[in-house]
Amino acid sequence: MDTADPTVVERPDYSALLTELFRANEIDQFQLMMADLHPAEIAHFIEALHPHDRQRAWQLLADQRHGDVLVELSDPVRESLIERMGAEELSASTQGLEADDMADLVGDLPQSRAQQLLGSLAQQDRQRLENILSYEEDTAGGLMNPDLLTIRADITLEVVVRYLRQRGSMPTGTDQLAVVNRENVFRGVLYVTDLLTLPVETLVGEVMDSDGVVQILDTTPDREVAKLFTDRDLISAPVVDSNNRLLGRITIDDVVDVMREDADESFLGMAGVQKDEDMFAPVLRSARRRNIWLGVNLVTAFAASFVIGLFDRALEELVALAILMPIVASMGGNAGNQTLALIIRGIALEQINRHNARSLLRKELRVGLINGIVWASVVSLLSTLWFGNPGLGAVIGAAMIINMMLAAAAGFLVPMTLKRLNIDPAIASTVLLTSITDIMGFFVFLGLATLYLI
Repeated sequence: MDTADPTVVERPDYSALLTELFRANEIDQFQLMMADLHPAEIAHFIEALHPHDRQRAWQLLADQRHGDVLVELSDPVRESLIERMGAEELSASTQGLEADDMADLVGDLPQSRAQQLLGSLAQQDRQRLENILSYEEDTAGGLMNPDLLTIRADITLEVVVRYLRQRGSMPTGTDQLAVVNRENVFRGVLYVTDLLTLPVETLVGEVMDSDGVVQILDTTPDREVAKLFTDRDLISAPVVDSNNRLLGRITIDDVVDVMREDADESFLGMAGVQKDEDMFAPVLRSARRRNIWLGVNLVTAFAASFVIGLFDRALEELVALAILMPIVASMGGNAGNQTLALIIRGIALEQINRHNARSLLRKELRVGLINGIVWASVVSLLSTLWFGNPGLGAVIGAAMIINMMLAAAAGFLVPMTLKRLNIDPAIASTVLLTSITDIMGFFVFLGLATLYLI
C-alpha cells in the first residue's frame, strides 16, 4: 500500500500576524491565536510592542497565562507591567508557577511587592521560596528548583512505580530520581530508564548510580553549572549543600536561560549597551547608559588623532599617506578581532591556562605574520600602481606586516589582562583592541613614511 510522504508545515510568522490582528482590533482572532502560543513567544511579541500598546495587549491575554509570560519577559518590561498590577492580581498570576520561576520573579520585585507576594503564599511554599531567595541569583542555589522526587535505597523498583502512579505526575524534565537516606543526605540517583527496564523486584540500592552522578554544590557559580551541563550532556543534576544534604535540582531549561543571558550580556556589552535595556526605554535613560562607552571611545579617538598630529608635516608633503592610512588600521583591527574572538571563547570554555598560553600567543603571532605578508604584498602592489611610488608601496607593506602582528598580540594580551583584573573580557576588549590597532597602525605607517619617504 502506498503511503503519502509526510508534509512539514512551516510555522507562520506569529509575531507579524499578531501585530496585524492587534492593529486591526480583531480581538477575538487575536486572543484565539495568543491561546495557542508558548509563553516565550507571547513575551517576544509584547517586548516588540511600543510601551503604549503593551498594557492593552497584556489585558487581552488570559489571566491564567500571566504568570508564565511574566517569567519569560525581560526585566524592564516585566517591571513596567507589574507596576500596574494590584497585589491580588499579581498573586493570582503566579499561581502554579514552579518554585525556581517564582524565585526569579520575586527576586526582581521591589521589596514591598515581594513581601506582599510572599505573604499570600502557603507556609510551606513560602519557606521553600525563601530558601531559594537566600542564595545569590547567579549561583546553583539561586538557580535550583526544590521540586524533585526522592526515594530510599532499601525499597524495590515495584514500590517506586506504585509511588509514582499514586502521585499521578512527575516534575517536568525528570530523567532521574534522587536517592537519599533518612537525614536527606544524597546517596545517588535512579535513572528513569532503569526503573522502566529492570525487574520490579530489584532494590533501588542495587542499581542506583552513586559514583558517576554529577552533584552540584549550592554555591557553585551559574556559569560553572552551565559548563558542567555542556561538558557532561546533562538533562538535570542534583544540588547539595556542604554536608551533602539534597536541596533541589537544576534542569537543562534553566541552564539554557543562563547561557542565553550570558550571550546577550557579552554581545550587548561590546557595544556598551546593558543587557536588560528595553528596546523602547526612555530616550534620556538610554542616552545616559550609553554615554560611558562613548566617553571611553572619545578618549581613544583623541589618542589616535594625537598620534596622527605628530606626523602632520609628513601628511602635508605626501597626501597619499592620508588616503592609505585607514587601510593599515582597518586590516590590523580585523586581524586583532579574529584573535580576540578565539581567545574570549577559550577563556569562556576554560581552555586557556598558564601551560598553553605562551604556545597560543606564538601561534597567533605566526598567523599574523603570514597573513601580514600575504596582504601586505597585495596592498603594496596596488598602492604602487595607484600612486606610481614603489617606496610608498614598500612602506605600507612593512607597516601592515608589523601592525597585523601587533594586532594578533593585542588580541591575545588584552582579554588575558582583563581576565586577571576580574573585568569581563567580552565587554571591554573590543574598544581597547580597536584603539590599540588604530594608534599603532597610524604610528607605524606614518613613522616609517617619515623615516624613508619624507
